[in-house]
Amino acid sequence: MELYLIRHGIAEEHQPGLKDEKRQLTPEGREKTEKIAHKLVKLGFNFDLILTSPLVRAYQTAEILIAAGLSSQLEASDHLSFEGDIQNWWQEWLKPRNYPQKTKLALVGHEPSLSHWAEILLWGEAKERIILKKAGMIGIKLPDDGSPLGRSQMFWLTQPKYLL
Repeated sequence: MELYLIRHGIAEEHQPGLKDEKRQLTPEGREKTEKIAHKLVKLGFNFDLILTSPLVRAYQTAEILIAAGLSSQLEASDHLSFEGDIQNWWQEWLKPRNYPQKTKLALVGHEPSLSHWAEILLWGEAKERIILKKAGMIGIKLPDDGSPLGRSQMFWLTQPKYLL
């Protein structure tokens, strides 16, 4: 299985009276995310499912990916919010669904959670070494058998500026 960890685009700054989960993409964040999504289409990327954090900025990012034609399926999951834990996600969400090995799954979420998830998949623990920029993407190949934690392989990591 190929797993793509995608950070939401540029969002509104923290403001008094604005709940963090309600922060939206800025016009610049929307524009850059749309350009990146179209570039991903041109590069031949597509996803069987886009799973997103329910927080507004992540959901808006996922909608942009859908609108660009990267997938036709979108689902929200609390596992991708800040409190999400990859081991819980693996046991409660992914493992029971038993997707075919050729599945391409995009997860849209937040930092530092996504970088930690990538590190746990690659090295078995979060080491604070990977930083995923806004609207950036990490591609990880999960092993064919058993748990992917600490046994996966990264095949894609690029800064969003190289896709604009």
